[in-house]
Amino acid sequence: MRTERISATIALLVVCLLFSHVSAAQNSGCIEPEFRNFDFWLGEWDVTDSTTGNVAGTNSITQMEGGCMLLESWVGAGGGTGTSINYFNPLQGQWRQLWVSAGRYSIDISGGMVGDSMRLVGNIYPFAGAVARFRGTWTPNGDGSVRQFFEQYDEDAESWAVWFDGRYVRREN
Repeated sequence: MRTERISATIALLVVCLLFSHVSAAQNSGCIEPEFRNFDFWLGEWDVTDSTTGNVAGTNSITQMEGGCMLLESWVGAGGGTGTSINYFNPLQGQWRQLWVSAGRYSIDISGGMVGDSMRLVGNIYPFAGAVARFRGTWTPNGDGSVRQFFEQYDEDAESWAVWFDGRYVRREN
């Protein structure tokens, strides 16, 4: 009987050690400095259209999954919404954003830091139109704001056209 208790205690200790090792490994998976490259975008934001000066909407960028992912929740001034997940893939050595806007379009872009800016390139998929090349650049400004600059490639003109040029200002509590 005593041998069975000792065996059960040892087995329990082994299981506890295994789970603590697995848990520690899961929590330490996003420690590379590249996972922090997009942290300047974290926060609650008021967004204006830089070309018109009009309020464009609000955006909430939160860190999730132990710092391995950013979740974006957009609410436009006109009532439109959109959500993206943003994550660094260490095997590919780049960031990726997957965005979906209810019934309008999706965006799939990837890349990384270019100087002080996050630069992601890929495609936009309008739900009622043709796929187009797309790119986005996020640049932190000295005053704490962030510039988000999106461009879509115009095949007919063979040039990039401004899709959105926004200024993010942290919301006051």
